[in-house]
Amino acid sequence: MLDRAGLSVAAPLAGFIEERVLPGLGIEPGGWWQGVAAIYDAFAPQNRALLGVRDALQAQIDARYQAGGAVDETFLREIGYLVPEPAPFTIGTENVDAEVATMAGPQLVVPILNARFLLNAANARWGSLYDAFYGTDALPGMAVPGGYDPVRGRQVVAAAKAFLDEAVPLAAGSWADLHGAEPVLRDPAQLVGRKGASWLFVNHGLHIEVVVDRDHPIGREDRAGIADVILESALTTICDLEDSVAAVDADDKVAAYANWLGLMKGDLSDTFEKGGKSVTRRLNPDRVYDDGLTLPGRSLLFVRNVGHLMTTPAIRLADGSDAHEGILDAIVTSTIALYDLRGLGTFRNSRTGSVYIVKPKMHGPTECSFTNAVFDAVEDLLGLTRHTIKVGVMDEERRTSANLAACIAAVKDRIVFINTGFLDRTGDEMHTAMRAGPMIPKAEMKSSDWIKAYEDRNVRIGLAAGLSGKAQIGKGMWAAPDRMADMMAQKIGHPMAGANTAWVPSPTAATLHAIHYHKVDVFARQREIAKEPVPGLGPLLTVPVAVGRNWTPEEVRAELDNNAQGILGYVVRWIDQGVGCSKVPDIHDIGLMEDRATLRISSQHIANWLLHGVATTEDVDGAFARMAAKVDAQNAGDPLYRPMSGHPESLAWQAARALVFEGIAQPNGYTEPLLHAYRLRAKAV
Repeated sequence: MLDRAGLSVAAPLAGFIEERVLPGLGIEPGGWWQGVAAIYDAFAPQNRALLGVRDALQAQIDARYQAGGAVDETFLREIGYLVPEPAPFTIGTENVDAEVATMAGPQLVVPILNARFLLNAANARWGSLYDAFYGTDALPGMAVPGGYDPVRGRQVVAAAKAFLDEAVPLAAGSWADLHGAEPVLRDPAQLVGRKGASWLFVNHGLHIEVVVDRDHPIGREDRAGIADVILESALTTICDLEDSVAAVDADDKVAAYANWLGLMKGDLSDTFEKGGKSVTRRLNPDRVYDDGLTLPGRSLLFVRNVGHLMTTPAIRLADGSDAHEGILDAIVTSTIALYDLRGLGTFRNSRTGSVYIVKPKMHGPTECSFTNAVFDAVEDLLGLTRHTIKVGVMDEERRTSANLAACIAAVKDRIVFINTGFLDRTGDEMHTAMRAGPMIPKAEMKSSDWIKAYEDRNVRIGLAAGLSGKAQIGKGMWAAPDRMADMMAQKIGHPMAGANTAWVPSPTAATLHAIHYHKVDVFARQREIAKEPVPGLGPLLTVPVAVGRNWTPEEVRAELDNNAQGILGYVVRWIDQGVGCSKVPDIHDIGLMEDRATLRISSQHIANWLLHGVATTEDVDGAFARMAAKVDAQNAGDPLYRPMSGHPESLAWQAARALVFEGIAQPNGYTEPLLHAYRLRAKAV
């Protein structure tokens, strides 16, 4: 460890900051480190105190349940869990890019440790509709393997032209009947640009490029010469330092920060083998059209910092304690973003001069105010105008969703984003009411009273605070990347609910989900929804306990197996390989995107059933034993995989069990403390 202004800094982090970040910005390291130390002096005690408040509130709720009292709105106000509603207000956020404020479209979340995934996501601003239809189940059937399938190709072309008929209708007839002539549109204003023979259209603020190329194999067979339809897809991408990564030490943090630096400087690249060939991927340039129109070639990038809970051994404070990781993220990611703000990179991210940080896992308005103050201090350190750093508030903890208006008010001049986080919100729901009784099965959570109230309140509170036209109101992830037909049928519900963005698991899914924003005028929907009252707190505070349920042994076994399989399938990759997010086969061998939020649900659910005697320790251990064998079989083709079945020395196996059997004692039920501890042991081995 190296001394920097009284802080003990790991050599990899100090070297990265002093050799790769600060020189290009002309910032003197000594002064920068002095500023960092001052921020920790000011905010580390406050951070600890806020975590103490979380524990104190939970203790009072636990005691109330154990005494048989009602944990109702009155009680929650008495203990300070609920705060008074703020007077009506409108957010004052300024200098927000159009992708956030005035456009509606898909959003990607990508682990920042994977450069290839990062580049794919950043470049997913534009996607081929032909490719998205051809390679997924979004259309009935699948392509015949072994080269181009002309039958599938004709099906794809027909579907794409049917989409054009809806999004860019002709004055007469169908796009399927168009020959070589110029298309005559019902609304000529939708044609906004050209590139050679190709056309650029706009609908609901999103662009559509119809590629005309008669030399292309597809265009050669098309009566109008159309070779592809390119959709503006992922308007924004969140580069994630939090739930989708396993970053537990200085080396991991430096790797993450280095990728963010590559994005801000525009020089990030990754070389890999694909189809037997070496491929190098870089950031896409902007798209330039014949009349000089230029459109961004990449998603607008957010960076998601970690929450207030975790600390990192990358820096130790004067008292010897590990530094709060969220504070470090705020300082370093904002410093790196100066490359974009000063125009020092190859490309521009924010054209309005903003830095976009998503802040997760905040509990209530006081924690939001703390984030606001930290961002103030970082702006002062870097000489930035106040509120240059924007914040996205993840509405994923019960105390935040119950006090959402006050949370927004706490950051009202820098907020650009609220997003319902159903997965973490469910985990926090269970942990908060752990002693209320046994929870309903996991599959029933999405139809419970509180979740509908949660989803509805989020949009209506955001609209009442004036987010429409200034910020994103977002919805959560579609977790099944191989089930695009289901996504197309269901995820249109998000724009219909008034959300001007929603999360998708891949660039292909972003292109398909973009269709929904052509079908739904989200800002018109927001104007309609804004007339509706905000639902009351009662349904939101309805705890999903099972009343009068007596499960059969078979039902208990099935629920335990489902949860245990999900825990083991995710944890084994996290601990043994450092993979924080991936497509993990579920108990039915369906690939689902898993991260720490899904892990929190499964581990807290089993812990709850153990506490209330629905399951015994022997039942749970039996489920883990059965599912370890299943997960081993599911990963048999992975040469890096370490089996768990019959291997009690497996750190992944031990971590998975600890998440359940120590689950009640974990702060707010979070999985990070145990995961980090076991991953550090695995790395040491």
